Amino acid sequence: MSKPAYSNLMNALNEGKFVVTGELEPLKTTDLSSIINAAKTIKEHVIAVNVTDNPTAFAYTSPLVTCYLIQKETGLECVYQMTVRDRNRLAITSDLLAASILGIKNVLALSGDFVNVGDNPQTKPVYDIDSTQLIYLVRRMVDEGTDLAGNKIINPPKFNVGGAANPNAVPLEVEVYKLLRKQNVGVDFLQTQSVYDIERLKRFFELCDSIGIRVPILVGVTPIKGIKMLEWLSKFVPGIHIPDEIQERLRKARAKSKEAFNEENVEIFSELCKEIRKTTRAAGIHLMAIEMEWIIPLIVERAGLK
Repeated sequence: MSKPAYSNLMNALNEGKFVVTGELEPLKTTDLSSIINAAKTIKEHVIAVNVTDNPTAFAYTSPLVTCYLIQKETGLECVYQMTVRDRNRLAITSDLLAASILGIKNVLALSGDFVNVGDNPQTKPVYDIDSTQLIYLVRRMVDEGTDLAGNKIINPPKFNVGGAANPNAVPLEVEVYKLLRKQNVGVDFLQTQSVYDIERLKRFFELCDSIGIRVPILVGVTPIKGIKMLEWLSKFVPGIHIPDEIQERLRKARAKSKEAFNEENVEIFSELCKEIRKTTRAAGIHLMAIEMEWIIPLIVERAGLK
C-alpha cells in the first residue's frame, strides 16, 4: 500500500518508478559553493540528494543549512540525514521543526558512526534514542502532530522518513529483523549501505521477502575513487566484499592511466546498476559518489536509469 507522499522522491516511489538518488557531503567549511556546484552537476540525473550529517563522526557543516541552500539555489530536492549520535530528542525535535520551515520534505534517520573513528574522538556520544525511535519520533510529528512525549505541535511538519539497511551485515538475519522493526514504526523507504556483490544483495532481498519487508529499498552503489580506496574498503570495512573480478579490472585499468581507471569505473558500476535493476526488486539506486559527482550522469546514462 502506498504511503502518503510529501516529497517528489516519495511520489515517484509510490508510482513504482525506478529512482536514482545521490549524496553530497558538506565539509568543515563556511563556503558551500562546491556543494552547490556538485548539486547542479547531478540535478538532471537524480530525483533527490542525501546531505550527510557529520559522516564518520567528523565535525562538518550542518546538513540542515546545506539542504536549505541546495534546494534554494538549485531546486534539487534533498534528503536531510540526521544521526542520533549527536543530539538528544529536544535538539532533534527542534531541528526537524526548523527543517520543515526551510522546506525540507525528506529525513533519513541514522545511528551515526562511532565517535572514536572521527576527528574529535574525545566527543561524548548522545544516543538518547536509537534510529528506529527517531523514525517513530518523525511519524508522531507528522501523523499525530505531537512530539515524542505527546506534546502538541502547532502546524506540524510533513516529512517522508527513510532508514538505513546493511546487506553486508553478519549475521544478516539480525539486520533484516531490525528493518522489520523500522517498518513497524512507519518508515517510508530504506537506503542500503554500499553493495558490490550482487549475490549478497539477492540473499538480502530473499530474507526481506521471507519476513515481510515491503517498503521500497534503494540499493547503495559507491564508485571507487582510487586504488587506496579500493584497498581500504577491502581490508578495513567490515562486511564489504568487492569481488575479485571488479578489483582486477580496476587495478589493470589504473596501471594504464587515470583516464582508463575512470572509464572502467563508469563501465563497472553501470553494469552493476543494470544488474541490480534486472535481478532484484530494488526500488532504485542510491549513488554515493562523494567528490566524484561527475561520474553520476555517466553511470545513470550508460545504465539506462533515466
